[in-house]
Amino acid sequence: MTSFDAQLESGLAAQEAAHRYRRRRIVDARNAGTQRVRVDGRECLAFCSNDYLGLSDHPRVTEAFIAAARTWGVGSGASHLVSGHCREHHALEEELAAFVQRSRALLFSTGYMANLAVAQTLVARGDRVFEDRLNHASLLDAGLASGARFARFRHADAEALRARLACPTDGQTLVATDGVFSMDGDVAPLRELAAACRDHAAWLFVDDAHGFGVLGEHGRGSCEAAGLGQNDVPVLMCTLGKAGGTFGAFVAGSQALIETLVQHARTYIYTTALPPAVAAATRAAIQVIGEEDWRRRQVLEHVARFRGEAARMDIRLLPSPTPIQPILLGSESAALAASDALLAAGLWVPAIRPPTVPAGSSRLRITFSAAHARDDVDRLLEALASLVREGRLA
Repeated sequence: MTSFDAQLESGLAAQEAAHRYRRRRIVDARNAGTQRVRVDGRECLAFCSNDYLGLSDHPRVTEAFIAAARTWGVGSGASHLVSGHCREHHALEEELAAFVQRSRALLFSTGYMANLAVAQTLVARGDRVFEDRLNHASLLDAGLASGARFARFRHADAEALRARLACPTDGQTLVATDGVFSMDGDVAPLRELAAACRDHAAWLFVDDAHGFGVLGEHGRGSCEAAGLGQNDVPVLMCTLGKAGGTFGAFVAGSQALIETLVQHARTYIYTTALPPAVAAATRAAIQVIGEEDWRRRQVLEHVARFRGEAARMDIRLLPSPTPIQPILLGSESAALAASDALLAAGLWVPAIRPPTVPAGSSRLRITFSAAHARDDVDRLLEALASLVREGRLA
């Protein structure tokens, strides 16, 4: 073994010793319209997908993908600014803008790339970025990569943000927050954050990856649920691979914002466009979100029922009204043991450990989908009750 590999192996061994080693599980079958999968050769009921509305295998979505692939092929061939921007992309951008009630929208290949684009385009050295302490890694990385002065504020604390904003600056200030926090499932206090930004002439940037499609009267996300529009939240980012059921992301806002990103965002200019078939499938998914609002109601009904039963079992949940329902266990080993026990019972619930979450807050991260049936929730609750009796969720 070379010294290069030896040094890397030493780091991997330390990761495993700390119960933080990450292993990929292989999904080799999935039943359409359900959360039943075969993973590592075991038949399981999955409670770990972000496919909150069960759209990833919706017939209209998959048929739109197949039809577009026959017309356009399976790749775009170039970046949007070279030859990769086709009619499907353009139509999807217009439909997404209309759906979230913003002037324009711009497609990106991933939410990570969209977040990098926003931060690196809107602020630079001499400016400031303030972020919620529990923001997604992509938002934190984007702020750090922007070159602006970077600081975090206490989680979901608008007064802590106000204290940061009160310090004078000659540059621009960008405030970034998740709409729904991906590991805790709670919703940011967007009205209060927007008021703080308005009072201090800062720009509010919301990553609504986990709110889009689920929250709000029409599924437009956490900004709709908070009653906030484009003037309150000038920069909105949403991903399409969660409630949207497909792949990609978009930034929505004013004409000036989107055109500025087109002209200057490196992660937009220098990457291949999404396959047109993905755009076509997403157009179908947006139509389904608008027409089949029972999906949104059903997943939130699962959440309410789960939380009620979990409280009766004295299971410690975080205050989350969303499909993300974490069970805090504290240590990495306890989270891994509980996850393994559930998998042995045919339920796939991953253990989330540092550095994804703060030290001492390892957890089971349960996610619900409209594709789950009431009996599926019952099965999960029964398995958790067994772990409670065995003392594994203490």
